Amino acid sequence: MTRPSEQRVAIAGLGAIGRVVARKLDAGVPGIRLTAVAARNPASAAAFLATLSHPVPIVSLDALSAHADIVIECAPAAVLAQIVEPALKAGKQVIVLSVGALLANPQLQETAARYGGQILVPTGALLGLDAVLAAAEGTIHSVRMTTRKPPRGLAGAPYLIENNIDMSDVTVPVRVFSGTARDAARGFPANVNVAAALSLAGIGPDRTTIEIWADPTVTRNTHRIEVDSDAASFNMTIENIPSENPKTGRITAQSVIALLRKLSAPLRVGT
Repeated sequence: MTRPSEQRVAIAGLGAIGRVVARKLDAGVPGIRLTAVAARNPASAAAFLATLSHPVPIVSLDALSAHADIVIECAPAAVLAQIVEPALKAGKQVIVLSVGALLANPQLQETAARYGGQILVPTGALLGLDAVLAAAEGTIHSVRMTTRKPPRGLAGAPYLIENNIDMSDVTVPVRVFSGTARDAARGFPANVNVAAALSLAGIGPDRTTIEIWADPTVTRNTHRIEVDSDAASFNMTIENIPSENPKTGRITAQSVIALLRKLSAPLRVGT
């Protein structure tokens, strides 16, 4: 029988991140139980679930919220609203990894407010969000971010395709984008969710600026942020080891598990 304090969790998407999160939950997280998944390829999902100690049903995206108290979105940005909206209307919590897609779907925040749901954005691949949130309680003057990724980690991004930028012959570091976090999220939906999260924590997507570099000299996804505010000026750099998907760092899945632990922990550290 489900304990009163136990939270049911469903995962939308079983890519590199979704599989890691599912394995972690299957291994055991106090107060949390995996109860369902949704995936584009049911046959592949079934094969993966058969490797777990406690297999769970595969359901449609629309049905996820009926099986869970918390829905974790680990899917392509294009289906964000299809995952998040039903869960919010059911008053559930949703952990969103496609943070950039939130900028293109502002109605989801309104839905959460109307129905008592909640959108949770984990720290993911970017450190320092607590400091940015604290600084935002005062006045932030500027937020700048520089992202460097191996060229293959950027390949296929809509912005690169639209501007005929080929990653296959990059032999020296090349700046491929400079602009706002909003435009970066639109042009690189699978690459710079960190910029969208940074903008939501601070001064918004239109005042947060970002440069994106295709850099064959790096093997890790590197993000540097610089913040100037009336409370503090600080800069931070993180080098993330890529997951099976070169667009995403390994620490992203671990950040989701850390957030889930924090939801029911007797001691919570951080803002």
